[in-house]
Amino acid sequence: MKSIKEFFWFCAGANISLLKRCPTDSSKYTGMGAAVFFTGVLAAFSGGYAFYTIFDNPIWTIVFALLWGTIIFNLDRFIVSTMRKKKNGWFKEVLTASPRILLAVMLAIVISKPLELKIFSKEIDRKLVILEEQIFQKEIAEIEKRYEAQGQELQEQIASLKSEIADKTSKRNELSEIARKEADGTGGSMQRNAGPIYQLKKADANQAQKELDDITQQNLPLISEKEEQYAQLIAAKNLELQGIKRNPWNGMAAQLEALRILGEENKAIFIANIFILLLFIMLECTPIIAKLIAGRGPYDELLEIREHFYKNHNLEKVAEMDHATYEKLKYLSN
Repeated sequence: MKSIKEFFWFCAGANISLLKRCPTDSSKYTGMGAAVFFTGVLAAFSGGYAFYTIFDNPIWTIVFALLWGTIIFNLDRFIVSTMRKKKNGWFKEVLTASPRILLAVMLAIVISKPLELKIFSKEIDRKLVILEEQIFQKEIAEIEKRYEAQGQELQEQIASLKSEIADKTSKRNELSEIARKEADGTGGSMQRNAGPIYQLKKADANQAQKELDDITQQNLPLISEKEEQYAQLIAAKNLELQGIKRNPWNGMAAQLEALRILGEENKAIFIANIFILLLFIMLECTPIIAKLIAGRGPYDELLEIREHFYKNHNLEKVAEMDHATYEKLKYLSN
C-alpha cells in the first residue's frame, strides 16, 4: 500500500521526501497522481485503438499504445508538477495555469476521439457502408459526366447528317408524287398526259433525286465515322467504369467523417459526443483544478523553503565566484 501511494506521489510530480514530512497533504497528492496515472492509461487504450484501426498490427499497436500513454502521462505530470501554490493572488494562479489548462483540453480532445469511434463503432460501420456506396456512385457519375458532353456532340452531329438526308428524301418524294399526279391526271392540270408540264415537274423530281444521291453519298461515310467514334467512346467509358474498384473506406479519417455526419443526423449521438468530450476534459483538468482550489498546505511551505534555499545558495555561490574573480583581476593588475 505504501509503495502504491509513493508511486502516485511520483505521478503527481511531488517531492516524496518532503511529502513524507506532510501527512496531511499525502491524500491530496495521492488523488492527483492517480488522476494523472489513469489518464495515461486511458490515453494508451485510445492511442492503441487508433493505431490498430490504421495499421491492423497487434504488436506495433501495443508498442504505440505504451509509447502514447507514456507521452500523455509525462505531459500531465509535467503540467501538475510545474504549478506552485502562492500565499496570495488566486487570480494570478489561474492566469498562470491557463496555458496548462488549454494544453489539458487539447490532450482531452486527442484522447477522446479514438474512444468515441470505438463506442459508436456499430453505428459508424453502418454509416461507412452508405458512404462507401455514395463515393462509388459519385465516381461513376463523374466518369459519365466526363463522357456525356462528347457523346452528346457526336449524337447531335449524326442526327444532323441524318436529318439532311431525311429532308432531301422528303423533298424528292414530294416532287415525285406531284409529277406522278400530273401524269395520271389526279393533280396539277388534272389532264392525264406526259406533256410539257409533266416534263417540268419530272425534271424537278429528278433534280431532287440527284441532290438526295449527292447528300447521301456525302453524309453516309460521315455518319458511319461518327457512329464508330461514338461506339469507341461508349466502349472507353464502359472500360473505365469496369476499372472502378470498391476500395474499403474504413480508415481513421473515414470513421471520423462518419461520426461527424452521424452527429449532424442524430441529436442523441451529438449530445453523447459532447458529454464524452466533456468527461475527458474534466479528467484531464482534474489534477490542475484540484491544485488550484486546494488550500496552501505544509508541503507547499516546505517546497517553497527548499526552492528558496537553493535559489539563495546559487546566488551566494555566484557572488563568491564574482568576488574571487574581482580579487584575482585586482591582483593581476597590480
